This record gives sequence, C-alpha cells and structure tokens, in this order.
Amino acid sequence: MSEKTDVAIVVGSGSDLAVVNETVKTLKEFGLSYSLNVASAHRTTEHLKQCIAGAHSSGVKVFIAGAGMAAALPGVVASETVLPVIGIPMEGKNLASMDSLFSIVQMPKGVPVATVAIGKAGAINAAVLAAQIIAISDDSLKEKLVQYKKKQAEAVIKEDLKLQKDGIEKYLEELKK
Repeated sequence: MSEKTDVAIVVGSGSDLAVVNETVKTLKEFGLSYSLNVASAHRTTEHLKQCIAGAHSSGVKVFIAGAGMAAALPGVVASETVLPVIGIPMEGKNLASMDSLFSIVQMPKGVPVATVAIGKAGAINAAVLAAQIIAISDDSLKEKLVQYKKKQAEAVIKEDLKLQKDGIEKYLEELKK
C-alpha cells in the first residue's frame, strides 16, 4: 500500500475478512488506497485506537468498519474521529445479522455512522459510498463512478435483452448452470 491512505478499513474479527474482501476489490477498482486492520471494539480497545490514529496520520479520508453481533466497532471508530464512518453489518446466525444492522444504524445523536446493507452487498456499497465521498473533491474519481454506474446499467439492459429473447423458463434454467 502507498503511504497515503484514502480509506481505512477495520473489522472486528478475522472471520469478517471474506466479506470485507469485496470492499477491498471495489476500492481497487476505483484506484483508492486502503489500510486493513483487525481490531475488536470490546477486546482490543487500545489497538483499535492505535489503528485509528495511524489512519489519521496517513491522511485517510473515510473509515469503513465491519462488525457482527453487537457491532460496536463502527460506533467506537466514529467516537474517535470526525471523519465519515461507514458501517457494514456482517451476516450471522439467528438474529445476529439484524442485531448488527440495528447496532450500527441506531447510533446516539452526534455520533453518525452511515450504514449499508448486511453482508457482501453492503461491503461493495461501503466502497462505492467511500468513493462517492472522496469524489466530492476528485474529478477523476467522479468520472470512474460515472463509468461504474454506466457499466451497471449496461449489465441490466443485457439481462433484459436475454430475457426478451429466451423467455423466462430458459433464462431461469441457464441461471441454474
């Protein structure tokens, strides 16, 4: 990674890395630099504070924090910075996914955390949202976002053309392959 970091990513557990890898891939697609740390809000508070301080000293513009269960990590990060924080609720068993979502979304006044979808979609959206925030002052990144959205639209049109050509039964059958 370069010494200057655009986005600092923190996860509460190594088990979150498979999901957050989607964030990393998307940030790379936009040409954004990142740091990535495992730091628990409950078990390694001093290490977390060091990660946040290190990110600040590297010029970070946005934090992304992924956490499951009680999901305190994004809120703790937000309590330690004035920079934007995006929380990714991790998937879990039983009510854990909803617990994560509600824990991140229901922050007290004055400690905002932008919250995205649970799991992989949220991990990708966190990177896109970080890029959008940074693009406020970066025209080349703004153009990359325009192209990203255009590519998404083209993929949907392509799907519709296939559906119109093949019909629903053949379309669904091919999805199973």
